[in-house]
Amino acid sequence: MSTFVPATRVSRIKVSPSTAAAARARELKAAGRDIVDLTVGEPDFDTPENVKAAAHAAIDRGETKYTAVNGTPALRKAIIGDFARRLGVTYADNEICVGGGAKQILFLALMASVENDAEVIIPAPYWVSYPDMVIANEGKPVIVECPQDKGFKLTPEALEMAITPKTLWLILNAPSNPTGAAYTRRELEALGAVLLRHPHVFVLCDDIYDQVWFKDEPMTTLVAAVPALKDRVLLANGVSKSYAMTGWRIGYAAGPAPLVAAINKLQSQMSSCPSSISQAAAAHALSDDQRFIADSTDVYKERRDYACAKLNAIPGLSCAVPDGAFYLYPNCSGVIGKKTPDGKVIENDLDFVLYLLDGVGVAALQGAAYGLSPHFRLSFATSMEVIQEACSRIERAVTQLQ
Repeated sequence: MSTFVPATRVSRIKVSPSTAAAARARELKAAGRDIVDLTVGEPDFDTPENVKAAAHAAIDRGETKYTAVNGTPALRKAIIGDFARRLGVTYADNEICVGGGAKQILFLALMASVENDAEVIIPAPYWVSYPDMVIANEGKPVIVECPQDKGFKLTPEALEMAITPKTLWLILNAPSNPTGAAYTRRELEALGAVLLRHPHVFVLCDDIYDQVWFKDEPMTTLVAAVPALKDRVLLANGVSKSYAMTGWRIGYAAGPAPLVAAINKLQSQMSSCPSSISQAAAAHALSDDQRFIADSTDVYKERRDYACAKLNAIPGLSCAVPDGAFYLYPNCSGVIGKKTPDGKVIENDLDFVLYLLDGVGVAALQGAAYGLSPHFRLSFATSMEVIQEACSRIERAVTQLQ
């Protein structure tokens, strides 16, 4: 009897750590454990009623067929309008691509461009999928550590040192998963000055969290800050986070027409098009009343402020205040080397999150999964009651260390 052997591209990559952690938390809950789960990067809000109504209306109109590979005209128009209104950047219709979530768009962009060990610069901490996406597409991730004392952000000097003749892409994710850090306009201009000296480097701007924004200074992006780079930037976004539409699976990007054409060509052979109903809902979300975003962001900010204050009051932990998104990335260096009540030494951040899970039933993610230790990631895209309980349990766990 033959045994299936996966292709080498599958064996080179790993299962997403965040997906695995969420699955483990669900398993423990199903087994009867009292688990407080802070692993999931998914809004706890329901999709806005007006968006759901738009989906029902699309069904009633019979909009249940295949669409163009690059999305419906209504959705492409809404995407172009959103980028122009919020960011002041303009795109033509042939510079827009639409996919089954921003994650698919990112993967297709790399698939359309990366080969033969082309290098992709990835600032760390990074979203866990970036390196594996690069590896799956026969590229080489070049990890550049961006520690807490640099605001978890890439500096112009570090970028300059990382660029080689083989560099094809730089990935910028802001506000970041896992830190919530984002770049000011001046910081983007400084990075842009480096990139302008290296015209062979393209930039993938993953701005999926850009509307979950807490600072008074308006959120901006590289294309808006450095317009001269427009023909080298793919600006990716989606409706999952801002509009609580994770399950609708609509992501999109704007960028150079030849790159967008390549992405669309791959999409035509992969999934033909995203769901027509989800596209109708997304077009409405981007074009209609935006009050939901402001209201939900106010709630996220309240949760952020509470959790940061509680964690910073725990000896051995420190937590930077994020600019946006709904994650915290506390530093746990102060507990490394301590012993748990059963005598086990906390040697790294993985040991610490396992201790939190086994000892007090808090599910978190180790900083090593995001390329920078000793930290751990918590999501505050959950209720205040859950956050309060989690902080209380983390405090109890840390005070029990010796």
